[in-house]
Amino acid sequence: MDNKYSNKIQPDKAANRGVRPLSTVLKTLDLLALFAASRRPLRLSEVTAATGLSRATAYQRLLTLLEAGMLEQDDGGSYRLSMYSVRLAAAALDQADIGARAEPVLHRLCETLGETVSLAILDRGRPCIVARVESDSLLRAVQEIGTMLDLEGSASGRVLTAFADAATLQRLQDGTVPLAPPDVLAQVRADGWAVSSGYTHSGVVGFAAPVADPRGGCAAALSLVQPDQRFDLDHVRGPVLAAAAEISAMLRGSQETPT
Repeated sequence: MDNKYSNKIQPDKAANRGVRPLSTVLKTLDLLALFAASRRPLRLSEVTAATGLSRATAYQRLLTLLEAGMLEQDDGGSYRLSMYSVRLAAAALDQADIGARAEPVLHRLCETLGETVSLAILDRGRPCIVARVESDSLLRAVQEIGTMLDLEGSASGRVLTAFADAATLQRLQDGTVPLAPPDVLAQVRADGWAVSSGYTHSGVVGFAAPVADPRGGCAAALSLVQPDQRFDLDHVRGPVLAAAAEISAMLRGSQETPT
């Protein structure tokens, strides 16, 4: 008698044993790559020109992505990635263990400076702490994983805004959360780092630097927070920038430690 379990198909081999992905779904999702590569919203005519699809087919696929919440339309009728895409990106970074992979760097930075350090990413249009290492100092700033930070006043928020790609920046500007003034963001881009405003958390100063993703965008913000009475910009700037560069190299898959 045949054992019905003797030839059980392993899940990772199912695709080779008659189970196929839904081609219509794949073709619809292909449009997301088109929007991800674009620096601005696209009109239906531009989508058909770029893909070679008929107007009816392109519209049906765009409508499907709209209903799924992955795309949205602006006031002019053009299509763009929705903030749901930011949530997916944040979840992808979290599930890829960016926090866990960065922890050794965070620990070394914390030991070097003796201050609490953290890593934040954009989640639903706000900076969210995904990794942190606290110092042993009796007088320290405590930030828990999952804490949502201020976009306008926090050092991490200013970095994530200043170094956001054009599409993400536009979505942040279209949102309801206040951003730092343009001149402040311009200075952050020129400096390559940010200091917190000082009014979001009284008595605490934050310093943050951008962590680059493989495409050169801003994947996260590496920050240090400490009581303002012992904040020394010249003391913290070099180590934080070096640590941010090291995590950026990790995300690129580089085995070299930045100098």
